[in-house]
Amino acid sequence: MDFFSGIDWFFIATSLAKTLGIIFVVVLPLVSYTVYAERRMSALMQDRLGPNRVGIPFTNIKMHGLGQPIADAMKFLLKEDLTPAHVNKFYYWLAPCLAMVPALLTLAVIPFGSTLLGVPMVIANVNIGILFVFAVASLSVYGIVLAGWSSNSKYPFLGGVRSTSQMISYELSLGLSVIPLFLLLGKLNLVDIVDYQAKNGWLLVPFWGEGWSWRRWLLLPPMVISFVVFTISIFAETNRLPFDMPECETELVAGYHTEYSSMKFALFFLGEYAAMITGSALIVTLFLGGWDLPIPWWSHTAGFHIALVDGSAPGIAGILGGLFNIVTFFAKVAVLLGLFIWVRWTLPRFRYDQLMRLGWIFFFEIALVNIFLTAGILFYLP
Repeated sequence: MDFFSGIDWFFIATSLAKTLGIIFVVVLPLVSYTVYAERRMSALMQDRLGPNRVGIPFTNIKMHGLGQPIADAMKFLLKEDLTPAHVNKFYYWLAPCLAMVPALLTLAVIPFGSTLLGVPMVIANVNIGILFVFAVASLSVYGIVLAGWSSNSKYPFLGGVRSTSQMISYELSLGLSVIPLFLLLGKLNLVDIVDYQAKNGWLLVPFWGEGWSWRRWLLLPPMVISFVVFTISIFAETNRLPFDMPECETELVAGYHTEYSSMKFALFFLGEYAAMITGSALIVTLFLGGWDLPIPWWSHTAGFHIALVDGSAPGIAGILGGLFNIVTFFAKVAVLLGLFIWVRWTLPRFRYDQLMRLGWIFFFEIALVNIFLTAGILFYLP
């Protein structure tokens, strides 16, 4: 009984509620409807219709095809699961899980709101949040490599090898690009980074806040460079066009998941889009103020300004402010997901040598020089 009396049951309950809520209420539906949005946007860009038929069953209500993601999910669940005889079965089954789980785990340290009913809207508030994201997200490459190797087929194996070299190349620029942020802020905690931006202006748009000054304007160019390198590296880390060499349908059939079907294929699919959501959430958290949205006219409304800054307002103001911050965060994420989709259906695929050259010859050096530029500005400025 002494053991159980020392447990913080409220913390466990709220953490479990946030975990289940973020995964099953937000992320998985967002994954499904991101696929729907991509199909509709690509159809619009190519002068097609896209999915516009599936609606409410047994009625004539089509809802512009908004029921298509539900139909696709049911199709994956009910399709016959085939395992080829020539594969290494243990690693063949393990690979889809390794591709899906890291993308969901990294969401644990990303603050998707301020507070709600006094509860911080982050599952795990750790002081090394960005390092946790990099460490866990890099594990997803093992799922792709194992899928390519365990399939015992030439095209999947080539896709797995390509993924390994691509991930290594762009993880360097990804990690180096965020060092200027930490030189400026002096902390790795993602919650503290968002709080700083809520009070001093976003790192990419420092037009307001307590710390607004000419010093912030001098630091804006390094922040813009970091943002560009980080965002493009996220494209490469998520294997999205123009960096989809591990799949590359025109050369490798379907790349590392050529031999997969049914729900195992769906896990790779979900892992890719969950990684897009995680990458977008990370960009929003580091550069675009996270859940913060400065609206000057709200500052004259009693309680709401406090709620939007730190979520500490009591009563209905705090609840509405907390919900507003959560909606703001995911609205920013949705805009970045639209950017992912637009880039995929606009730009052609790189050649493999171009992809490697971009990562090693350009982004690596640019990110490294940007660190020295930021350090010099911080050293010589008061």
